[in-house]
Amino acid sequence: MKKIIQSNKYVTVICIAIIIIVIALVWVFGIHSTVRQDAVFNVTRGASVSHVAAQLDARGLIDSQFLFKLAVRGNGGAVQSGQYDIPRGASVWRIAGMFAHGDVAATTVVVPEGLTVKQIKELLMNDTTLTGGVECGAGTDLPVCNLHDGDLFPDTYRVARGTSRLALLDLMRKKMLEIESKWDRAGRIVPKPLKTWNDVITLASIVQKETPKKSEMPIVASVYLNRLRDGMRLQADPTVVYALTDGLGDMRGRPLLRGALKINSPYNTYTNYGLPPAPIANVGLDAIRAVLQPADTNYLYFVADGRGGHRFARTYAEHMKNHADWRMIKKIQNEN
Repeated sequence: MKKIIQSNKYVTVICIAIIIIVIALVWVFGIHSTVRQDAVFNVTRGASVSHVAAQLDARGLIDSQFLFKLAVRGNGGAVQSGQYDIPRGASVWRIAGMFAHGDVAATTVVVPEGLTVKQIKELLMNDTTLTGGVECGAGTDLPVCNLHDGDLFPDTYRVARGTSRLALLDLMRKKMLEIESKWDRAGRIVPKPLKTWNDVITLASIVQKETPKKSEMPIVASVYLNRLRDGMRLQADPTVVYALTDGLGDMRGRPLLRGALKINSPYNTYTNYGLPPAPIANVGLDAIRAVLQPADTNYLYFVADGRGGHRFARTYAEHMKNHADWRMIKKIQNEN
């Protein structure tokens, strides 16, 4: 009987010891933290676990390199490069898990529709969460090094903080290629007189610049398609702006004067018939759909209505009346 009682005591002691060890391990690995405030930490490409452990220890983010290495091993055995946000109170196990699973800090980059390549590059250079330049080095010959307007797809991009600007530009380029590929697989259907993808994106870029309203885009597209079919010049102001600004696409607050409509450029649709030789901006899906599925109208003209939209007209006389109304609206706005 005494042996049984003594044996039970040993079992109890062992169980208590195990519980104590488990609690200690949970505290050491999963609760204890030396991270007193939120920190940003960079794991460089190719860095070893030992090197990362030493860096964390030097910054006071862990207090045992050995425990960090054990935690990494428990999470797969390796660390992934990137920039990480380490929150205040993060345990060694949580930090190791973040690094092992690549839970890098992310950033959102919003690229609006209708910007030119030059404007997009300016936008990316002003984003401090990205790294590197927007131009390729000498001797580099990659698709992203030779971008043209219409090559990029404007969108909201969620990427790892520290992503290179060239990598993001290439991501935008590939996304536009995917859209072109879908069009290609769908049978390359385009409204006459358009023939190629370049035609579609070129007209879509004009539509994109003419109106921000999704509901108006198919109507604006129909106006330009009607003018093309009738052999009329497009007479689109954004094409003149593109020519005047050497492809920037922004007058920087300067007015577009009547004399500028005579600028000698293949992009000037006031002096040249047909489409410009290439897109004048980077376009979104709404503008592309508007060109591929335009409204069924016989409109040939449109002018601003003073409320962010446009008035459309079938005849020049009707257009002139709408234009007179617009001048009156502008006069009232200027007086106020």
